[in-house]
Amino acid sequence: MPPDEKQLTLIEHIEELRRRLLVALIALGVAVVASLFFSEKAVNFLAIPIGGLENLQSIEITENVGVYMKVSLLCGVILAFPVIIYELLMFVLPGLKRSEKRLVIWSIPMITIFFLGGVIFAYLVLLPTTLPFLTDFLGVETNPRLSNYISFVTNLIFWVGVSFELPLFVYLLARFGAVTPRMLLKFWRQAIVIIAIIAAVITPTVDPVNMSLMMLPLIVLYFISILFAWMAQRGRRKTREESPQD
Repeated sequence: MPPDEKQLTLIEHIEELRRRLLVALIALGVAVVASLFFSEKAVNFLAIPIGGLENLQSIEITENVGVYMKVSLLCGVILAFPVIIYELLMFVLPGLKRSEKRLVIWSIPMITIFFLGGVIFAYLVLLPTTLPFLTDFLGVETNPRLSNYISFVTNLIFWVGVSFELPLFVYLLARFGAVTPRMLLKFWRQAIVIIAIIAAVITPTVDPVNMSLMMLPLIVLYFISILFAWMAQRGRRKTREESPQD
């Protein structure tokens, strides 16, 4: 630790964490409130893959309000995501070396970009391929409930967005020396089993087709992560050569 940075006590660490979490919660609250003004358009946008709201139905009296609030929460999380990530990373920043701090700060916009990439992939690729299979299965006419459909879509979009953070997460771990490309290659079989479990959780269907649709990008992301780990390892080695004292 640099000499100009003081060592924090346990109580001070807890207070710092509390302050960071409070800022993140305030940002989320503001983003959710702001989302209330355009959530109706967001609901219509999410209904496009199923053919519009006219292809959905509500049964319960409070169902429409519940869907409206759920979409507002999802939009709020997406809007506040950079602030939440920033506050969490800033909490661990004081304990890192100078080069590691630069890396963490650089990763903040990249985390947001990767998350949005997963959101876009889920909406433009997964939903158009998944919904026709589910609604036309066995040739039985399906009239999805609004709440069930929105829950399915929002869960899929959110968790796919999170899963797209894998390459960047592995890159950071490799830069900190926690993993290596050789380690990731060695355990690729175990990784595929874990990916299959994750895909089964993310996709709320039992059919192998939709599970495979989720597994394929995750497997590709895993091997992309190996490339990221290799790049991180080279960067780590170069940093140590240039700044041996750091």
